[in-house]
Amino acid sequence: MSETYKTFPGGLYFVTFTTVGWLDIFTRRVYQDILINSLIYCQQDKGLQLYCYCVMPSHVHIIAKRKEGILNDLIRDMKAFSSKKLMDAIEENMLESRREWLIKEFKYYGKISPHKQYRQFWQHNNHAFELYSNRIIDQKINYIHNNPVEAGFVDEPHLWRLSSANENSPVKVLSM
Repeated sequence: MSETYKTFPGGLYFVTFTTVGWLDIFTRRVYQDILINSLIYCQQDKGLQLYCYCVMPSHVHIIAKRKEGILNDLIRDMKAFSSKKLMDAIEENMLESRREWLIKEFKYYGKISPHKQYRQFWQHNNHAFELYSNRIIDQKINYIHNNPVEAGFVDEPHLWRLSSANENSPVKVLSM
């Protein structure tokens, strides 16, 4: 991993993690719930200190740090756990109209991965970017909250359910 994307104890980071092929998975509530529950579990039991987030159909943005330890380790473990749960949920969901195609895509990306996996859900990189000034923090918060607006999903950031911009969001965040 390049030095640019490493995380260090105590640092505050803007992190993006993306599905392979930018597949739109989080368009269905059942898959959103798996990811949300994973984030909440990491907050409650793994020391994830989450300050801002947004779940888009194919990727997730967060501003976070870890209470103790290295944030990348926590993200790696969360991605490993959630990927298995998500792929299993898709395979078992007989009502999923894209089921066979998605399974084929996960296997394809696993096969071409340098890790030669049976299947792969998340891209391997996380693109962690350390937030070292208030100006950069504010810029990233605005970027995260406006992501669904820029994508044309909603007219105002607070209307996106899976975002810290929405006061009724299922994931609660810490104040900056």
